[in-house]
Amino acid sequence: MTEEKVLAALSTVTDPDLHRDLVSLGMIKDLKVNGSKVSFSVELTTTACPLKAKIENDCRQALADLPGVDEVKINMTARTTAAKTNKEPIKGVSNIFAVSSGKGGVGKSTVAVNLALALQRTGAKVGLMDSDAYGPNIPIMLGSTTQPIIKGDMLIPPEVFGLKMMSVGLIAPGDTPVVWRGPMLHSLVQQFLRNVIWGELDYLVVDMPPGTGDAQLSLSHLAPLAGAVMVTTPQLVAQADVKRAIMMFRKVEVPVLGVVENMSYFLCPDNNKRYAIFGSGGGEVLAREYEIPFLGRIPIDARIAESGDKGKPIIAAQPDSPIAEEFMKAAELVAQQISIANANRPLPVIS
Repeated sequence: MTEEKVLAALSTVTDPDLHRDLVSLGMIKDLKVNGSKVSFSVELTTTACPLKAKIENDCRQALADLPGVDEVKINMTARTTAAKTNKEPIKGVSNIFAVSSGKGGVGKSTVAVNLALALQRTGAKVGLMDSDAYGPNIPIMLGSTTQPIIKGDMLIPPEVFGLKMMSVGLIAPGDTPVVWRGPMLHSLVQQFLRNVIWGELDYLVVDMPPGTGDAQLSLSHLAPLAGAVMVTTPQLVAQADVKRAIMMFRKVEVPVLGVVENMSYFLCPDNNKRYAIFGSGGGEVLAREYEIPFLGRIPIDARIAESGDKGKPIIAAQPDSPIAEEFMKAAELVAQQISIANANRPLPVIS
């Protein structure tokens, strides 16, 4: 048995998302052949890869019929790929993605917080940036008002549940109003991106304010965005506004990673039946219409609101609950779409 024969067998294994074989993608690492024993690592493009088990099984199947191989040891690892854009990267940050909606009241911040925590649970290094200056709810939802540490002209963000977090709510806490015009919002986004020591992050999740205004335009122009996740409810009014947000991101050439349908249904604890209080299927219809992935449904559940009010989001409060599982699935799909977008983007042209 030789390394060449093993690599030839593994070159028949295709990454289901990137549609290329693992060998040409450089995902096979540390290959060792010792007689009839073979060991190697498979380096995935994200710690949150939803196809991890399939890829490992495909590798084992490819080597199962190879004469002379009696034992196979596979170490599944990950190194998150980084977004390739023409914009100046944020030091240490591989991928930035926005969580956005066309209107308020759809639970966008709840989705952003729990997606960030779900990604962190997979082993990724994650930060959370609250760009909503007028309604900065992230500190309340994470139960922290710890102010950032000032280091020269830079800020060191506090860490909550393993997340690095920045918000106007940490600087102007309580009921202090933020009365800013557009240029000041632009400056806020710039400072939170460039004047915060984020350190090494696989993902920086940005919770956006509602609408398609100054904050959205500033972020899309200033940040090397890997993409945007849209949040909607099943209602037609919410979908109409999300459509505008989708077109805005497309206009500024930011990939739309998919749509999450929040408040999708109510699961009655008395009879275990699902009730579509705000209608049903709207998120999937939206995804089909704009040819973007559907990332999942989050139910209406009092525990989601209660955990957010108590400063311990559902992912942290009840990590094994069915609701947490839905957020985990959505986070894995977001990471999957970022990896696909990174692989398909051409190398940036540096002027």
